[in-house]
Amino acid sequence: MKTIQGSAHSPTSASKLADWQEDIAKQLMLANLDAGISVAEVAEACALSRSHFTRKFKESTLLSPHVWLRQQRVGKAMALLRHSQLSLTQVAMECGFFDQAHFCRVFARSQGMTPLAFKRQHQAQPADLPRVAC
Repeated sequence: MKTIQGSAHSPTSASKLADWQEDIAKQLMLANLDAGISVAEVAEACALSRSHFTRKFKESTLLSPHVWLRQQRVGKAMALLRHSQLSLTQVAMECGFFDQAHFCRVFARSQGMTPLAFKRQHQAQPADLPRVAC
């Protein structure tokens, strides 16, 4: 039995980004996590129009560029909340959120708890840290 390549149910490799394009796109977005970069700029670096890039990125990652970027920002925020003493405002700015309120809304929607609750739950307490003999 033959199958039709490129049907709506089986995307072909032509509908996805080339490996180099996916690598460049992710590197650019991660490098500009705090300042932001437009989808059009990333598309241009991948030698694609904005619409083609967006479609191919979603086929490649199963996420739109905006959703992928938001996940990366929340992931970085989680690491900062666990391992730094930065304020919520500083974490928000480091991760490219517009302001602390925006950060708190996005984080809570993604993680099911506020950033402060996450920080309190996951940050290492002094008793949890390994003791080092001097």
